[in-house]
Amino acid sequence: MNVRSSHFTLLESGWSPLRRPLAEYIKYGMINLDKPSNPSSHEVVSWIKRILKCDKTGHAGTLDPKVTGALIICTDRATRLVKSQQNAGKTYIGVLRLHDTVSSKKVDAALQRLTGPCFQRPPLIAAVKRQLRIRNIYSNQLIEYDKHRHLAVFETHCEAGTYIRTLCVHLGLILGAGGHMEELRRIRTGVISEDDHLSTMHDVLDAQWMYENEKDDSYLRRVILPCEYLLTNYKRVVVKDSAVNAVCYGAKLMIPGLARFDDGIERDDLIVLMTTKGEAIALAYAEMTSSQMTSVDHGIVARSKRVIMDRDTYPRRWGLGPVAVKKRSLMKEGLLDKYGRPQSNTPNDWFYVDYGGVKTNAEGVQYGSAPSASKVTGQKRPRADDE
Repeated sequence: MNVRSSHFTLLESGWSPLRRPLAEYIKYGMINLDKPSNPSSHEVVSWIKRILKCDKTGHAGTLDPKVTGALIICTDRATRLVKSQQNAGKTYIGVLRLHDTVSSKKVDAALQRLTGPCFQRPPLIAAVKRQLRIRNIYSNQLIEYDKHRHLAVFETHCEAGTYIRTLCVHLGLILGAGGHMEELRRIRTGVISEDDHLSTMHDVLDAQWMYENEKDDSYLRRVILPCEYLLTNYKRVVVKDSAVNAVCYGAKLMIPGLARFDDGIERDDLIVLMTTKGEAIALAYAEMTSSQMTSVDHGIVARSKRVIMDRDTYPRRWGLGPVAVKKRSLMKEGLLDKYGRPQSNTPNDWFYVDYGGVKTNAEGVQYGSAPSASKVTGQKRPRADDE
């Protein structure tokens, strides 16, 4: 990573993602669950919520009841990442049953033909509006074909929202034999595959039992992963500890709060803001390129899209400058109101003077004047002043 500033104060707040206390670990956790056949995704998510006794759970992409495989479940604060993961690409292993004998070469050719943008209409059993839509299928690969049983096993990498059941019907139409989906399993969602700490419902239940009865949280930490696993494919920007809480309150990240950043960041790219300990702060849109972050000395680096971290996890570090200190002292003395606005007894040296208000005509004679204190306070001016 590129280093913008190597001298900044590290605060004791926060934790490294893998070393969070268990309550915080579950709060910012995700589970790569091997969804069983028959229950719906909504039922599985509600069971996980009941087992872990957490306030909120959500899943990144619905699976039909009969479909098995990787289902990403986020807990509590990590549910703020669900929307970003629902639109990630998916990879499936499907079993196609043809209604007549077809050669394996024709099946492979039909799979290659159904790549790229494809028109799809959701099947009759789908719980969405059945309107025509375009979905991208990035690749199809024939893994095995049994011509005696008319079964084909294939792998497909596709855009979110693609119906593999509809894809199988289209394959049958292209081959002229008819076909339908026999079985389906999801093996990847975004950057998380079934090889990345895949857990079953029994694993989650046993891990929670071990923690409640044996006070052993090691199994629970194996089942639940930090939500930062979902963000490994994003460009990163490391924020100074003093600026973290301001971002959590919705402030834009400015150049003084920037510590490190990745190469290849372009304007309007979706990036992840990280702390120096590796915690995810927010998903944000970049307002600068990597080269601009290196060269400029002021400006906006990124604006938040979705804040992940809780407020006040890190201490407030804004309002410590000389102007802010003076403003607080004036409010304490009653020279400013409770909102920090000027009053009749406010000292004149506090008012902002707009020196741009004094203008010069072509002969060099000045006209106009700087606004008076009453104009700065927001009070209404008499109409006679405008004449």
